[in-house]
Amino acid sequence: MSQHERSSNRRRIMQGLVAMPLIAASVISFAANPPTAQVNTTKLAVTDTEVTVGQLHSATGTMAISETGSIQAEQLAIDQINAMGGVLGRKIKVIKEDGASDWPTFAEKSKKLLINDKVAAVFGCWTSASRKAVLPIFEKENGMLYYPTFYEGLEQSKNVIYTGQEATQQILWGLDWVAKEKKAKTYFLVGSDYIWPRTSMKIARKHIEGHLATSKVVGEEYYPLGHTNFNSLINKIKAAKPDVIFIAVVGGSNVSFYKQLKAAGVTAAKQTLLTISVTEDEVLGIGGENMAGFYASMKYFQSLDNANNKKFVEAFKAKYGAKAVIGDVTQAAYLGPWLWKATVEKAGSFDVDKIAAASKDIEFKGAPEGYVKIHENHHLWSKTRIGMAQADGQFKVVAESPELIEPNPFPKGYQ
Repeated sequence: MSQHERSSNRRRIMQGLVAMPLIAASVISFAANPPTAQVNTTKLAVTDTEVTVGQLHSATGTMAISETGSIQAEQLAIDQINAMGGVLGRKIKVIKEDGASDWPTFAEKSKKLLINDKVAAVFGCWTSASRKAVLPIFEKENGMLYYPTFYEGLEQSKNVIYTGQEATQQILWGLDWVAKEKKAKTYFLVGSDYIWPRTSMKIARKHIEGHLATSKVVGEEYYPLGHTNFNSLINKIKAAKPDVIFIAVVGGSNVSFYKQLKAAGVTAAKQTLLTISVTEDEVLGIGGENMAGFYASMKYFQSLDNANNKKFVEAFKAKYGAKAVIGDVTQAAYLGPWLWKATVEKAGSFDVDKIAAASKDIEFKGAPEGYVKIHENHHLWSKTRIGMAQADGQFKVVAESPELIEPNPFPKGYQ
């Protein structure tokens, strides 16, 4: 080989080496933004640059006190995901709908999002009544709902990812804790009058009477959503003298209940109360001084001391103001877009059937609660914690399950 030929070969080799990063970059770019025909075979609202999702919460009505935080957290997650480049190279566009604390409205709006808007996923609902109202529509139209609220269990759907806890994770662990730590034997159950509190209290009663030695229920009362006069209930509680008030009152009714409880002299100094429905979001309306010393059983509290949570709280306050608070459901709502993004990228598709199939074992190591993983039953492995309400509206974590609790939405003996 002549000197000229050797020199020519070297030039070609060097030119090839220089071009390799460009080829690699092109491949990476293609992989990050695959063709729409490949990732959207079911005519969802997905273009080469954008994917449309829905938000369906109560921005108005009695449930707005609880659901506003979910709207904010989901938007924060979506903004952060978009800042990172979106999902499969596509920015997320959001269509917001207001369920207005009315279950038929939730059903109507879910039809609009799935049939008219053809959204790729919906982040929404709070109450079990709203979820039950939309579930048949999601299953019929094959949509995907990321549902953030702790709930009664006894449900599993291909078309729902439940990012809040089900009853065995929240209720049973909380009751076991109060029985052990407070030596509780008698319980008075209180709930709002719809499916989640009634089913939750059915599970609680079975656990109290069947699994907690020599324990019994000494009262059980339900009140309509939006109810504001609890004086007769408080008189019944005083007469029954329970060791524990176990409570699942939701929405705006909490403000009246806790203020009237304090006015009647029922405080933490005299009475143990364990709630499964009051988070920092509700305490903002109730007033920390009216909750101080009472307990809540949740998987998340704003005061959790870990690096993920510190970043989350800082970002949330930066976006929504220094006085913004974050409760259990708000944090669970934040998980939704991140879990959806991870699942879409694992599946390589926005198609709902492929997302449903790919969801098992999806992890989110950046979760503010610490770590979560999707179970094959579409619920999350998570820890449970007991928080004691403080006068400043926050909760002090006083107990935590040692391990992640496996979700079991159909527990034997509780149905």
